[in-house]
Amino acid sequence: MKFGGTSVGDEKCIARVVSILKHHHSTGNELAVVVSAMSGVTDQLHIIAKEAVESLDEPPIETTIHSIRARHKKVLEAVAPGEAETVMQEIDAKLENLRNILTAIHNLRELTPRSKDYIISFGERLSARIVSAALREEGIPSIPLNGCEAGIMTNERHGCANVLPESEQKIKSRVLPLMQEYVPVVMGYMGCTGTGIVTTLGRSGSDYSAAIVGAAIGADEIWIWTDVDGIMTSDPRIIPDARVLPDISYLEAMELSYFGAEVLHPRSIEPAMQKGIPVRVKNTFNPGAGGSCVLSKQHRDKRVVKGITYIDKVSLINITGAQMVGRPGVARAIFGELAANSVNIMMISQASSEANISLVVDDEHLDIAVSALDTVKKGGYIREVTYDRDICAVAVVGVGMAGTPGISGRIFTALGKNEINLMMISQGSSEVNISFIVKENDGIKAVKVLHDEFELSGECEE
Repeated sequence: MKFGGTSVGDEKCIARVVSILKHHHSTGNELAVVVSAMSGVTDQLHIIAKEAVESLDEPPIETTIHSIRARHKKVLEAVAPGEAETVMQEIDAKLENLRNILTAIHNLRELTPRSKDYIISFGERLSARIVSAALREEGIPSIPLNGCEAGIMTNERHGCANVLPESEQKIKSRVLPLMQEYVPVVMGYMGCTGTGIVTTLGRSGSDYSAAIVGAAIGADEIWIWTDVDGIMTSDPRIIPDARVLPDISYLEAMELSYFGAEVLHPRSIEPAMQKGIPVRVKNTFNPGAGGSCVLSKQHRDKRVVKGITYIDKVSLINITGAQMVGRPGVARAIFGELAANSVNIMMISQASSEANISLVVDDEHLDIAVSALDTVKKGGYIREVTYDRDICAVAVVGVGMAGTPGISGRIFTALGKNEINLMMISQGSSEVNISFIVKENDGIKAVKVLHDEFELSGECEE
């Protein structure tokens, strides 16, 4: 069971988490727990790390540490008064380490990716100790483990590390024996290299941690506890009557999460999918709700489409040139140079004439991508590179789309009737996802139009 930042955000939230765990523990379940940092703490750590390296004056290191300490002390004393003094000593020791590294960064005026990972992992280091103490306070034996102690071994890609295959055996040998006596509480979001250097796993890294641990120990199910009732047909902030999907396939969940659904990260599905372990998404604040279950089984209903989602803060790059036509090596030159510069490509579309290739990248990768393509341009492979920041990507997802005639027609007819202009279309061979690019100010409108077109707010039909 993984609990996100809002689920462990204060003493009331942690008491609720302990209640959930106590209930499932009392029914005979063996549990492993993964926790995120308290909501907002990782953001604080990002900010102070930036200020420590950039500030010409004395950065607010002491103020930040005092704020973090006070918040965790208040929560700890509320949920585990019997252990507060001992655990607070552990927390103070960790905060002293944090103070030292921030001071060193300020003095050196240098923040390396390795140092940044070390700093932003502190939120989980503190929250896991408090959750574990709260369980012990309720008579449930528990032990906190950092990512390295749990056996989560990664490569050296700081900021978004990948878990290595050898992690499975390490986690199995370390976490599984503990579960016979304790409820281990693993610090999410973090792992370590083979030499013990701390790494972080990127956005939604705690979900990834949970999936890795669950797969390694052969869990019956992996439960992701969050602050929504499950995976929904669309973002409820855009579509107030969006509906919870009671079940969804691994592939559909990956496609929805890749294109903006924030409940799960695509990487958190892969380890479970490899082992065929169901992933259940539940609401910590409404534990009685059924939630969503991600399964290998591909369930279809009459509406065909399961969900509509979108991503903003992306950019469209158009690459043109008649010299691209029929010339071997053009794609290799383009994508090789982008890969060499660590540019993440989200969508690709190519005209049948081969004279145009369109790419969608994160906004933060745009400048790097354009610079890399200038190198390709100098090599004579392409003639012109243009780009547009004012766009967003919309995705229509559903296993029922495969082999169902007319879905694309319905999508594009509905958009046309509502005067939404398409700038690029991309469809994978799996036909589970049709995605397209529109102007940024048309993105939310497109989602609403298609959610209505496929009547996704109504109850599920077989």
